[in-house]
Amino acid sequence: MLFEQIAKNKRKTIVLFVGFFLFMGIVGAALGYYMLGEWVPGVIIAVVTGIVYAVYMFGQSTDVVMGMNHAQEITSADQAPDLWHIVEDMALVANVPMPRVFIIDDPSPNAFATGNDPEHAAVAATSGIMSVLTREELEGVMAHEMTHVRNYDIRLQTIAVALTSAIAMLANFGTHFWYFGGSRNRDNKEGNVIALIASIAVLVLAPVAATLVQLAISRNREFLADAGAVELTRNPQGLINALNKISNSEPMSDENVSPESAALYISNPLQTKKITNLFSTHPPMSERISALQKM
Repeated sequence: MLFEQIAKNKRKTIVLFVGFFLFMGIVGAALGYYMLGEWVPGVIIAVVTGIVYAVYMFGQSTDVVMGMNHAQEITSADQAPDLWHIVEDMALVANVPMPRVFIIDDPSPNAFATGNDPEHAAVAATSGIMSVLTREELEGVMAHEMTHVRNYDIRLQTIAVALTSAIAMLANFGTHFWYFGGSRNRDNKEGNVIALIASIAVLVLAPVAATLVQLAISRNREFLADAGAVELTRNPQGLINALNKISNSEPMSDENVSPESAALYISNPLQTKKITNLFSTHPPMSERISALQKM
């Protein structure tokens, strides 16, 4: 079952990569037509941008994501003994290499994992999660993160973060171009007006569509990671208690978390009010806890 899940995630990574690039090509075509009246230059720009983003994230994903969230690496158990040893134990149980460990100085309890594969993984925990959770609860959280590492969820999410950011950048460039001078297609003939309107619509809606795909991926992975945590710890109550405490805590400071990486966390670090499931980074906490209680 485990190996099937890992293989499935690797296949999903390829599909996601291809799908995002096709979508990026559409965004590029819209950008090129809107700015220059030609779709080919836009597609070329989009594809090159996507490749650069993907290659950069593959090579520097951990440092980039940790930098986005103001996380500081610890390099020995002396700096945070409890966290270090719990991560070490959970990695051993999950049969993955010990990941790099980071701490985010924020009182809100939360954590996430990132990286390209288990050999290049990293976990981050807030200072709040270390002070609020018991050892049993923190073990549940770190087991959840080690499941993400073991199942290659981290690679899937890293690519989603990178390509969503690239699409948002292209779309924002096009909309800002409109503010500072507008399209060179202002004098389009009536027959081309529909194409111009369609290009504008794609540029406006592309970031939303890309984000929805990213969030859908995240929500699906959370249930599996919760189940994996119970498999590793044999103790669903530890994670249940942890999720209860996390869900009843204040959100993280906007200064300490990047919205693009919010889907990586065990719970939405920025959520301050109820939102529809479609736009949520995670499944409803009540549903996750209910599923754990049935294990």
